[in-house]
Amino acid sequence: MTIANTTETTTETLCEARNISHDFTMPNGSKLRVLEDVSVAVKPSEVVALLGPSGSGKSTILRILAGLIKPTEGEVLYRGQRVHGLTPGVGIVFQSFALYPWMTVTENVNVVLQAAGLAPEEIRERTEKSIRTVGLAGFEEAYPRELSGGMKQRLGIARALSVNPEILFMDEPFSHVDALTAEGLRAEVIDLWQPQDQNPSSVLMVSHDIKEVVYMADRIIVLSSHPGRVRTVVQNTIARPRDYRSRESEQLVDYLHEIITGSELPDVPVTTTRRPGMVEPLPHATTSAITGLLEYLDAHNGMDEIFEIAAATDQEFGTMISTVKAAEMLSFVETPQQDVVLAPLGRRFVRADTDERKMIWREQLLKLRFFREIYDLLRSEEGEVDAEVVHERITAMMPQEKYESIFDTMVRWARFGNLFAYDEDTDRVSLQ
Repeated sequence: MTIANTTETTTETLCEARNISHDFTMPNGSKLRVLEDVSVAVKPSEVVALLGPSGSGKSTILRILAGLIKPTEGEVLYRGQRVHGLTPGVGIVFQSFALYPWMTVTENVNVVLQAAGLAPEEIRERTEKSIRTVGLAGFEEAYPRELSGGMKQRLGIARALSVNPEILFMDEPFSHVDALTAEGLRAEVIDLWQPQDQNPSSVLMVSHDIKEVVYMADRIIVLSSHPGRVRTVVQNTIARPRDYRSRESEQLVDYLHEIITGSELPDVPVTTTRRPGMVEPLPHATTSAITGLLEYLDAHNGMDEIFEIAAATDQEFGTMISTVKAAEMLSFVETPQQDVVLAPLGRRFVRADTDERKMIWREQLLKLRFFREIYDLLRSEEGEVDAEVVHERITAMMPQEKYESIFDTMVRWARFGNLFAYDEDTDRVSLQ
């Protein structure tokens, strides 16, 4: 295992971002810098992972490399040529599946190839091949609502593969499926990538899951946050096929843990002042995971090391960081050095009955600016709005984040505290 320079200068690249910086415009007109002087290159026949905390700009980098976003500064090149518009040779698999619910499996693949202007016979052949490749043969006429989460993501992969991409971009593609399904999909993606005589030649993936990138990636680009920068680049030399439980894998996981926790759980209080208009993103953590963390700490004298908690509860480390940050945001825990300490309010929450827990939770939500803004929005609209209105507000407040993930977390937390309700059938958010 070796650490590479953070600036990659090799000319043998498929796709490259050179010295990119990016600003988002906040609702008050101020600029929020989310990336600062980032250089990333994807070479032939490799799997590259972007790993980092929320706010490090992982997905923004991927979108810039794909040509979906134009960077404020810097340039993107494909095979040495500067990119204007969409990057050629790229297929994208999204976290939220991004399927058309009114289209069948076949139609969801067809629509991409039709947009590429291919002949009908070639569209038919490519569609059949990509559906068969990902194991969806027999489900050609099924609609997304009839598919499991894993099958939906297989369809997303089939659609990306149908354009015969030289590089497959994957934006946290396994975060919305169960652990066992995710493990199988990772292995299948590596099987699709490994043959040297066919596309995709390379894979660029975004992930917060350390074990996932150790299993999949040849190079791991670790990012710091606010704004996103390349912290270091780690070469993964573990031979394939890889075993999650091998000594080499566990050593590399531990090494990456040290890098990330060094920036995620600082030993000294953070004293920087937030920029006007900034809203802290919600960590993707469930209410049951937060409650479970507090109950664990209460049963272990109110304190334990984050590494020990992750191991004892059999949680992936990136997920545990998100849970700890969520509990800290709600003032339930404190995080001196690598310890997680149950705060007095957290102890009160653990020992309260169900009704008091909900009351405490609701009170803490309303201390967070994000929830206050949505609460005030609903009150100004007679207590109910379309979910799309909330999506737009999330995008305005946190333009560097995935609004789907923030919305999902918002709904979970708000339901637990009897603050907001969300009706999936009408797609409306309302006050409770």
